[in-house]
Amino acid sequence: MEIKFTPWRMAYISNTDTSASDECVLCARGRETPAAANLVLHRGTNCYVLMNLYPYNTGHLMVVPYHHTSDLAGLDASVANELFDLTRKSVAVITVAMAPHGFNIGMNLGSTAGAGIDEHMHMHVVPRWKGDANFMPIVGGTKLIPEALDQTYAKLRPLFDAFDMP
Repeated sequence: MEIKFTPWRMAYISNTDTSASDECVLCARGRETPAAANLVLHRGTNCYVLMNLYPYNTGHLMVVPYHHTSDLAGLDASVANELFDLTRKSVAVITVAMAPHGFNIGMNLGSTAGAGIDEHMHMHVVPRWKGDANFMPIVGGTKLIPEALDQTYAKLRPLFDAFDMP
């Protein structure tokens, strides 16, 4: 049997992350300047782009409103528009940097729908490649991420500043 080490996930799996606080992590990250240490890639007016600390796939990003809400129907139109514009920009940036074959894009609204942080909505942008799903998630319950977060950050961060959208 081949063993794949992913030690950064233990805090998530065992829920023993000592850095956790009572503050919403998405609110806290929304106030921070983009940096590899916090995985914030881009700050907009109403929303920001953040790499997922526990990615489903290499390049997994989240587009997050600054406003702490889980109410999609009540979201201000300017926030909703920027949420989608930054989702479009994220797809364009990932396409240039990583050339995926497709994307999964969406939200999990509420814990019943699978939201890990259900009180603060966010859009997931997950690049996909042919063959990226194999026997490991099904048989071994393990997903292999072939690139370190800091390497992915270094590819994507410069493109968010340089990439213009129509």
